[in-house]
Amino acid sequence: MLVSLTVGKVDAGVTVLLTPDKRLIEFPSILLPPNISSGSIVDITVGRNVSKEAAAEDEFRSLQDRIFQSFGASEPAAPVLRCRNATQTSVVLEWDPIELATADLMSLSLYRNGQKAGNIPRPLEMHSTKISGLAVDTEYSFHLVLRTSAGTRASEKVVVRTHKMTDLSGITITTGILPATTRENLTRAVERIGAKIVDGVRIDTTHFVTTEGRGTAWEKAVENNIPVVRPEWVTACEQNGRILGVTKFYLDVMRPGPPSDDQLPPPPAKDVPPKDTPPRASPPAHESAPDKAQNSKAAAAAPVNGKKDHESEAEASKAGDDSNSPEDEDDEEEEGESSEQKIKSGEHAEQKVRLEDVQEQKVALRPVEPQSALVEQVSDDDEDESRPADGASFQEVEL
Repeated sequence: MLVSLTVGKVDAGVTVLLTPDKRLIEFPSILLPPNISSGSIVDITVGRNVSKEAAAEDEFRSLQDRIFQSFGASEPAAPVLRCRNATQTSVVLEWDPIELATADLMSLSLYRNGQKAGNIPRPLEMHSTKISGLAVDTEYSFHLVLRTSAGTRASEKVVVRTHKMTDLSGITITTGILPATTRENLTRAVERIGAKIVDGVRIDTTHFVTTEGRGTAWEKAVENNIPVVRPEWVTACEQNGRILGVTKFYLDVMRPGPPSDDQLPPPPAKDVPPKDTPPRASPPAHESAPDKAQNSKAAAAAPVNGKKDHESEAEASKAGDDSNSPEDEDDEEEEGESSEQKIKSGEHAEQKVRLEDVQEQKVALRPVEPQSALVEQVSDDDEDESRPADGASFQEVEL
């Protein structure tokens, strides 16, 4: 198709062309012949190139297919969760690597019993987690929720039941430095209780058994807060038929034993008083009322015992030999009467002494009072000598 157009205005980039029916067409100046000016008439042939259209269509379709295969053919996959190990109070969960396809990761969350337990840190690198502080012999359900820019995907629920105290199959042991005999005995004991031994410290390692605190594995166990125990812990669990606490079996716990010679205290020196012994305190000047009363009773009991001794001697003399003459009997009676008189006179004197001691004790036991209280006591003594003054207290001593 041939079209004749008149050049209207020529510009550096665009030229205005006029059709026969006076329409304006903006046409690129670079496509016009050179030396074109206003008023020039140009003929433009317009035709359709079908082959070129087909080629462009094919090229466009192939581009769309490449884009779809690269970005739209695959989608983010749902996480696959499973239980790796369970003990009495903990569960170790693991999952396959996250498949995001072309989507961007937003978060990976763990749910326990339908409630969010928390987000998994570094989900593209971490593929397992350990949940502690669970109840013994209790059932729990767990599942993961993956959030991406292409949508949200959730895993299947995994139901896990924690072990009973008598179930030792959840124990996972990593061994450290052990003698050959001890390692063999430990291996047999672990097989008998149904536990397992793994190589290296892993996330599901529950106990680290060793006899020496050194080595790379020991350092990693300490860093991950894994209990480091002696082999006796496994033997004790087997004997008791249940899992035991590790407090008494820690590697750094000192075993009780007999004291060494250096730890024994030196024997005390003979006939040499200790240097740091404080001087013996002298008895107080004023004894308490009960002590004085006790001392007075002891003093009063002495003559009484003496009296009893004299009486026993007198009876023994009376029960003597029956072959004595009447004159001897009269002499004995006189001597008995004189001795009884002496005892009575001595007893009377002792009673006087005891009465004086009691009066002195009463005076000593009476507390110190102000002058006003003493005046009131003197005035009251005329009425009742046995009643003490106000505020005074002492212990009555029986005669």
